[in-house]
Amino acid sequence: MRTRITARFVVGYDGTDHLVYENGEVVYEDDQVIHVGHGYDGPLDADRDEGLALVGPGFVDLNALGDIDHAIFDTYQDAELAKGLRWSADYLARRHDVFTSDEEAFKRRYAFGQLLLNGITTALPIASEIYKGWAETYDEMASAAESAAEVGLRVYLGPSFRSAVPIIDTDGRGRLHHDPALGERGLDEAIRFARDVDGHRAGLVRGMLAPSRIETMDLAALRRAREASDDLGCPIRLHAGQTLDEVDVLQHEHGLRPIELLESIGFLGPRTLIPHAWAVSGHSQMPAAAHLSSDLDVLRDSGTTVIFCPMAVARYAVVLESFDRYLSHGIRLGMGTDTAPPDMIRAMDTGMVLTKAIERSKSAGSCRDLYRAATVGGADALGRPDLGRLAPGTQADITVVDLTGTRVGPVDDPIRTLVLNCNGRDVKTVVVAGRTVVEDGALPGVDPERDRARAQHYLDRYRASYTDRDYLSRREHDLFPPTFRTVAVPR
Repeated sequence: MRTRITARFVVGYDGTDHLVYENGEVVYEDDQVIHVGHGYDGPLDADRDEGLALVGPGFVDLNALGDIDHAIFDTYQDAELAKGLRWSADYLARRHDVFTSDEEAFKRRYAFGQLLLNGITTALPIASEIYKGWAETYDEMASAAESAAEVGLRVYLGPSFRSAVPIIDTDGRGRLHHDPALGERGLDEAIRFARDVDGHRAGLVRGMLAPSRIETMDLAALRRAREASDDLGCPIRLHAGQTLDEVDVLQHEHGLRPIELLESIGFLGPRTLIPHAWAVSGHSQMPAAAHLSSDLDVLRDSGTTVIFCPMAVARYAVVLESFDRYLSHGIRLGMGTDTAPPDMIRAMDTGMVLTKAIERSKSAGSCRDLYRAATVGGADALGRPDLGRLAPGTQADITVVDLTGTRVGPVDDPIRTLVLNCNGRDVKTVVVAGRTVVEDGALPGVDPERDRARAQHYLDRYRASYTDRDYLSRREHDLFPPTFRTVAVPR
């Protein structure tokens, strides 16, 4: 099946960087691109003109929300109220999965659909563990693989695993409850899963290893996970350098900062992906360090990729200092959404604004650099030169953004217009491996109202479940106070 897409702007790749073809075209046969640019005169089975639109490579999301997001109700509490969002010591003894396997399967399918609707074609999903009995499981990820294949999303999957969980004692003090055996068991399942699924569904499903946050991991498990990543040739992602609490724990237990600790155990490297990594030496919120750029040197020299998730971290009152500083230091950078909506265009916009503000420079946080991070940056982190760019021989992963919307306004440079004026709602068409998975801004065969209602029910149960875990058993209304006083309809 040979298909051509034409549009006012087509983003191609010349072997070193993106370039824009005005009134350009991209032609793909089955799952591979065979032509980008102008003047194709070969045979076609389908020809579609997208008009005033930007046709580019699908976005690569290295920390993609695979969940019904909790950020809408846990990004505004003060420190005392936030304690109620952790497990209590009492709950630890009776912990359980809040949702059934069917509900979990729906959650994944819904979240994967949201990623596609926002133009994300390759995703490394992330989900909360707060409502789990401990962490994700092999069976859950096997179901997620089927959901991804069903909706047509390219995924790297692996069940999360951890050796400890943060809890709140009856006196309101926080600590980590350690269970290294559970961490090792989870790692065993994760390795088995990566071996079993890698390359399934014509290569759309690949394996990865996903240890949880650094402070919840036993060092022996991290070392073994790193060795398994090398043996399997798969990426390994670990959240690190994302909270000051984490920094305090690691300094107390090991006398090292997060990046220092990971370097000391040989965890960093070209297959290693670190979401956030803002809590490094030289950051304004970190204790003074003798060598202000030492952590950045380590990240650069190891070839580790830092995943920039500006929307997510800003909602939790922290920020990378800064995207441009890391880039100029030679650190590999990719993008992650890590929140709802999983809007990569908004993420680029937010990243641009934060970087300009931090650097006090209008030229900082360029749309060019952020677009690269959302495409080739993520693809290169996965060792996939066939993703994140459109050129002959690459995968036919294509995102079309409509530029005709009245809210978009007039079009200047197409990439700057994309980042400054558009958002995920302007995504019109998405193709993954040659299969059209979003058409006219919708998922074919999906009832959006039915799914929205079911997602709302899931979110309501999710929020209500916190009372059972809270060390003070506070009611939902107290843990999640409304923005304004709400007046109910009189009966």
